[in-house]
Amino acid sequence: MTAPHPLTWLYVPGDRPGVVAKALLAGADAVIVDLEDAVAPDRKEYARSATAELLARPQPVPVHVRVNALDTPLAQADLHAIAALPGLAGLRLPKVTSRADVIRVAEHAAPADGGAPALHALVESALGLEHAFAIATAHPALHGLSIGEADLRADLGVREEAGLDWARSRVVVAARAAGLAPPAQSVHPDVRDLEGLAASCARGRALGFLGRAAIHPRQLPVIERAYLPTAEEIERAEEITKAAPTDEGALALPDGRFVDRAVVEGARRVLALSRRG
Repeated sequence: MTAPHPLTWLYVPGDRPGVVAKALLAGADAVIVDLEDAVAPDRKEYARSATAELLARPQPVPVHVRVNALDTPLAQADLHAIAALPGLAGLRLPKVTSRADVIRVAEHAAPADGGAPALHALVESALGLEHAFAIATAHPALHGLSIGEADLRADLGVREEAGLDWARSRVVVAARAAGLAPPAQSVHPDVRDLEGLAASCARGRALGFLGRAAIHPRQLPVIERAYLPTAEEIERAEEITKAAPTDEGALALPDGRFVDRAVVEGARRVLALSRRG
C-alpha cells in the first residue's frame, strides 16, 4: 500500500540531538533536521556530525535534512556526510534558484550503487519563483517543491499576508504541472497563535496546498485537523464515488449535481486522505 501523504513536517535544529529525539516521537508525519537557518555558524560542524550519527540507523518516522545554502562549502560537506546514510528519507534544498541547483545536488548526492535520495526544493526568492516550473522538472530525484516564505517575503518586500498569494499559487501550479504532490505550506512563525495558524491553514488549503511545516509540536494537531477532510466532505465524496463507480463519463447525481471524471478523481483523493494513518 502506498504511504499516506505527509500532512505535518516538524523542523528541529540539527545541533540539539535531545530535541531531535523528542521530535521523532512528537507525532509528526516527517521530521526535518535543519542544518541551515536554525544552526549558528559555530555550531554547523557539530550539527552535521550529530545528524550523521542519527541517520546511521533507521528512524521511527521519515527524517529529512535541510542542508546549508547550495552555493557554499557547507552544503558540500553536508551532502558528503549524510546523503548515503540509511536513515535519510530526503534532502531539503534551500534557496533554489534554477534547475542547475537541483541537478548539481542530485549528481553529487547519488551513491555509487544507485540514484540520489528524494530531493525537495525550497523557492525563497523572486528568481527562484520565476524558475519554479524549470526547478520542478529538473531531475527525477526531485519529489517536492515548496516556498520558504520568510526569505521570499523579504526579497519581495511584501508586508501584507495577501501579498504572497500569487507566489503561493505559482508554486502550487508549478508542482502540479510537473506531476509532483501538492506543496506543503511554509511555517507559521508564532507558535502561540494557534487560531491564526488554523486560519492560515484554511487559506492555504483553499489555494491548493496539502499539509504544512511546523516549528513546534503544539502546531501539529492544528495543521492535521485543518487539512483532513471534514465529515461533510467525506460524505459528499462517498456519494460521488458510489454514483460513479467507473470512469465511463459524466453523469448527474440524484440531487442534480453534475460530475465528470475530474470530480470523481477529486472525491477519491478526499477518501484516500480520510483513511490516512
